[in-house]
Amino acid sequence: MSQTVTDPKSGTANADRSMAFLAFVAIVFLGYIILRDISLKHAVLFMIGTGLGMALLHASFGFSGGWRNFIRDGDSRAVRAHILLLALASAMAIPILAGVFPSLHASPAMGPVGISVIVGSFLFGIGMQLGGGCGSGTLYTVGGGHVRMLITLSFFIIGATLGSLHLGWWLQMPSLGKISLITELGWPVALVAQFALLGLLFFIASAIESRSRQPIMKIFDDEALGITRHRLLYGPWPILWGVVALAIFGLLTLIIAGYPWSITFAFGLWGAKIWTALGGDLSNWAFWSGGYPEKALGRTVLADITSVMDFGIILGAVLAASLANRFAPEGEFNIGNIMTAIIGGLLLGYGARLAFGCNIGALLGGISSASVHGWLWLVFAFMGNIVGTHLRVMFGIDEPIGSSG
Repeated sequence: MSQTVTDPKSGTANADRSMAFLAFVAIVFLGYIILRDISLKHAVLFMIGTGLGMALLHASFGFSGGWRNFIRDGDSRAVRAHILLLALASAMAIPILAGVFPSLHASPAMGPVGISVIVGSFLFGIGMQLGGGCGSGTLYTVGGGHVRMLITLSFFIIGATLGSLHLGWWLQMPSLGKISLITELGWPVALVAQFALLGLLFFIASAIESRSRQPIMKIFDDEALGITRHRLLYGPWPILWGVVALAIFGLLTLIIAGYPWSITFAFGLWGAKIWTALGGDLSNWAFWSGGYPEKALGRTVLADITSVMDFGIILGAVLAASLANRFAPEGEFNIGNIMTAIIGGLLLGYGARLAFGCNIGALLGGISSASVHGWLWLVFAFMGNIVGTHLRVMFGIDEPIGSSG
């Protein structure tokens, strides 16, 4: 007798298979539209985005939860994985950006070392905890069906749009300008210096965790070596797989797009397009009145590489979540978690625009480009996460830090 009606688990599995099929069709269809109407380059980057979405979902590779666990409990596993990703990405990107390979042309992710990045990254850090996600985390959790994250994403877009309005004012604040360690030190010394700093952070994180547990949780274990086709498709992935996958997809993005993987420029673009569609006037907004932003605003959103990669991340996460029977369009709503999602989303978007990116564009892209603004982002975003973690307790989202509950 068929179990599809009487067995809830079977019914869920059937629903997830249907969603996986729809996600696959959507990926193929949108990829074809991008290939037909835009370019092969954009279509390939869209597919890289789907790969990123699957990797993020299967490895549950986010920043906000990992940083919160470290701040609250000293659990450094995710933090150490992030450090490893930064080291691997730096080793791959810095020689390319320094021109070691003449046939590969790419530009670094650079931002000013100044007040704009300090304030923006701090606000972004608070938003990570209140909104429940970062740039990449928001996209892949939306793809996983988390309804609350749709609220966060919506206000992430609004915040990024408002940030583009005010960015000119913030850039008038004190700044040392853009500083590249490759230019200042030469690429070999820059790479060694970054490895030294990242190694120091890895040691500190491990030492902090060792105070609360022995032995500390491993990133490398036998589980990470058990690669099978079934597990690659259906998950879950060890965190090390996520590190390697994101580094490889990031390298492919750098080579094909010509600049590091980024996420949040697209959010401001979407917001600006929505605003103009509603009759809003952007003619007095300096950010959208010149250079690439002006060109992007005047073209279809599918011509923007960041946008098509973001679409790919969402659809890739939908596919991965469905294959893993983890697609869960559910959410418990009350005025508290709705308000924190709204406030968190606004801070994420506004902060990302001021800081020239999020945890991907500014942190991963900036540090792997040997840009000092990436390191500045790391320091002040982490400080913002500390504040945000305590605000979660104040707003009743989490138990008090150190409580047994």
